[in-house]
Amino acid sequence: MTASNASTGEGHHRHTGKAGHTGQTCPAARVDPLAARRVPDDPPWDVYLTGTVFLDIIFTGLDSAPVRGTESWARGMGSSPGGVANMATALARLGLRTSLAAAFGDDHYGEYCWDALEQGEGIDLTTSRSVPGWHSPVTVSMAYEGERTMVSHGHEPPPEAVLVEEGAPEDAPHARAAVASLTPGKQAPWIARAAARGTRIFADVGWDDTGAWDLAGLADLAHCEAFLPNAEEAMRYTGATCPRAAAHALTEYVPLAVVTLGAEGAYAVDRRSGESAEVPAIAVEALDPTGAGDVFVAGFVTGTLAGWPLADRLAFAGLTAALSVQEFGGSLSAPGWSEIAAWWRRVQSVESQDPEALRRYAFLENLLPALLPAVEEATPWPLRRAVPTIGFGRSA
Repeated sequence: MTASNASTGEGHHRHTGKAGHTGQTCPAARVDPLAARRVPDDPPWDVYLTGTVFLDIIFTGLDSAPVRGTESWARGMGSSPGGVANMATALARLGLRTSLAAAFGDDHYGEYCWDALEQGEGIDLTTSRSVPGWHSPVTVSMAYEGERTMVSHGHEPPPEAVLVEEGAPEDAPHARAAVASLTPGKQAPWIARAAARGTRIFADVGWDDTGAWDLAGLADLAHCEAFLPNAEEAMRYTGATCPRAAAHALTEYVPLAVVTLGAEGAYAVDRRSGESAEVPAIAVEALDPTGAGDVFVAGFVTGTLAGWPLADRLAFAGLTAALSVQEFGGSLSAPGWSEIAAWWRRVQSVESQDPEALRRYAFLENLLPALLPAVEEATPWPLRRAVPTIGFGRSA
């Protein structure tokens, strides 16, 4: 899979500059999972989201964690937009029309991230802004032994950046869905406004540094259709002793609760239909788990907007997350439909494959009729994109 060259964007809210290479999937392999559901008066965007974009610099192929007082050499390195860009890229690569509101520094890092998202991934940045004099936040991630260690640097965001990232524009793009990251004790006004317009809100949450773990502090949860915490977060918020019980308890606050169980997979409960589903995780050799949670959410949102059964949505989300951890980086590793098709072709050809596992993902057969013939039998697995880096210009 080759990377595409991003060209200089001419957006009104930014200055131009050279762009680096992105990890975009091949445009010819794009699939529109919502094609059968689209009508003329649809919202212009499938998904809207807002947040902070980081420049991610990723080192992989380390034999062990860095040791104090020594120098470590990494066998692999890449750079890409990170932070909220992980989620935006994952959504766009799955074929959803994605709009992102974010603040970008007006340095070279910010130019690179803007062009990688707008030109490379086709993400709408109409409500994003380039903030003069602001240094782009940077994260260095070191992947080893299936885990990663990260070091981040950023300057205090100016008021303009805060307004953009909190969704301050009164007329945020109308979208079928929005993905929000909830902050304990703090409300984001754009969430209520979007929900009032009929946008379906999917929410995740970070670690509660206050230690309160009080669901009442997640006031925006009242506007959400789905809540997707991990097992530890779900149990701490509900006081339940197991993640499945926590998922059921969460449906008192939100119609659909999805709890990720790490290596065990995921469990979901839909209060409206009374349905529950559990899907085991796909066993893979993890190179770097960065962004896997974002990719899971993107897969689940895609399946929900496409109207798939709950168990299929969980399976698809788990599959996309499993594919992502076999690459390094956040947005770099988000799979597109070509990776999904290649995986499906491969597992069908493995004689020892568990028949039950094949049945679990049989729904892919109806999604990929135009794509599967294009995936050659000799396609190497796993697929590898060209390694992008900010160090190269367009001619590289």
